[in-house]
Amino acid sequence: MSVDRVEETGGVEHAEALTAAASVRYYSIAPGVRLNVRSGPGTSYSIVRVLPEGAKVPIYCQTPGTSVTGPYGTSNIWDNISNSQYISDAYVLTGSDGYVADRCS
Repeated sequence: MSVDRVEETGGVEHAEALTAAASVRYYSIAPGVRLNVRSGPGTSYSIVRVLPEGAKVPIYCQTPGTSVTGPYGTSNIWDNISNSQYISDAYVLTGSDGYVADRCS
């Protein structure tokens, strides 16, 4: 039996995924806040869960959405913390008023 094509595992895509995973930082939610996690980047999206006080979250990417006022100012930036799960950046201590992660595609 001969092999016409050999599938590569890993390679560039695998290395990029590892680099991206290694560069994800965790950020604190504002003290004393239980934060709604929504299915999309805005207050009109359904609530999928609630983060407890003292939670820390990864930010995989960020996208514009509904403008929200919170402990860290007013922002239209929404942070993607998991697959189809977003929180308003106005409640996240990122140390910046702007984007701290790549824009979601």
